Amino acid sequence: MKTKDVPQDNANLMEGKFQEPVYSLDEDGNYTTVRSVGWDPKNTVMLHAWEEVNERIEEVRQKVLDGQLSPLAYHMEKNIMDTSLVGKYMGFWAFKVKRHLKPKRFNKLSRKTLEKYADVFNISVDEFTNIELLKEK
Repeated sequence: MKTKDVPQDNANLMEGKFQEPVYSLDEDGNYTTVRSVGWDPKNTVMLHAWEEVNERIEEVRQKVLDGQLSPLAYHMEKNIMDTSLVGKYMGFWAFKVKRHLKPKRFNKLSRKTLEKYADVFNISVDEFTNIELLKEK
């Protein structure tokens, strides 16, 4: 695609604040990069993808409120993380993080472990553990 033809459909999720580089051909036929704020088909796909992510977050939030999962599950889903990734940040095996998804196990965690989890998600321990805060979302 030629530089002048690079789409600039300013309807992306970042409201024009983010521009991605797109390879194009300049007037001399050389490849160059041009900043683009997006194009409608890509923006539509991204919007649908984020809608699915938000639906999964809401499902997990409801399971936490119903006592089926611990608050850890909500924060993992919200940050698009799995047990393996959280385990690497925590210095735990993934199966240990998976056990902490169960409310019974989660409620027995030490303050130190809760602080470490909160640091992983860059929030306070109260934000991490307080289910009442999830009701307000």
